[in-house]
Amino acid sequence: MIIWLNGAFGSGKTSAAFELNRRLENSFVYDPENIGYFIRRNAPKVFSRGDFQDIPLWRETNYKMLKMLSEQYGGTLIVPMTLVNPDYYAEIVGRLTADGVPLRHFILYASRGEIRRRLKIRSLRFIGRESFAVGSIERCVTAFDTVITEEKIDTEHLSVDGVVDEIARLCGLQLLPERKTRLGKALFRLKILIKHIRRF
Repeated sequence: MIIWLNGAFGSGKTSAAFELNRRLENSFVYDPENIGYFIRRNAPKVFSRGDFQDIPLWRETNYKMLKMLSEQYGGTLIVPMTLVNPDYYAEIVGRLTADGVPLRHFILYASRGEIRRRLKIRSLRFIGRESFAVGSIERCVTAFDTVITEEKIDTEHLSVDGVVDEIARLCGLQLLPERKTRLGKALFRLKILIKHIRRF
C-alpha cells in the first residue's frame, strides 16, 4: 500500500510520515523531493529555477519509482509530498491508482491562520525564512478546497500522534505499541526536523 500525505507546506506531512513509519512495521518513507534535488545537482542551472514539479522528468520518475516499489516491496510506502496542480496529481497519483496500485491519499488540512501559526513556530526553531511556504498557503488551501479534495484529515486541533492514529484507523493498520517516553518522542521529532531542514 502507498499512503500519500498531501497538504500545505507546514501542515505536518513530514512529522506525520516519520512518526507513522516509526510506529508501523515494515514501512518506508519515500521522499519525491529527492528526485528534484538529483535533477538540480546533475543538470545545468536553468533546471534549478522555479518549482521542480514543473519538470516532466520529476513527475515521470516519481511515478515509475513508486510503481516499481509498490510491485517489489511488500510493506507500506509513506509519501509526504504537497501536490496541488491537478494535472500533476493525475500524472502520479491518478496513474498509480489507474494501474491498480493500492493507494490512500490524505490531505492534512488546516486553516490558513493555523498554517501561518505553524510556519511561524517552525521559522523560530531554525534560523531561516519561510517565504516560499507562506507564499504558497493560499494556492494550497484553495486547491484542497476546490480541485484536490479527497480525503481530508482536519489537523487543526490534532497532535502528530492524533494524525497518525487517524491515518492508521482509516487504513485499517495496526500500529506498534508506543515505547518512547515523551522526551524520547520530542527528540525523535526534532531529529527529523533537523534532517529535513533543507525543505525550509
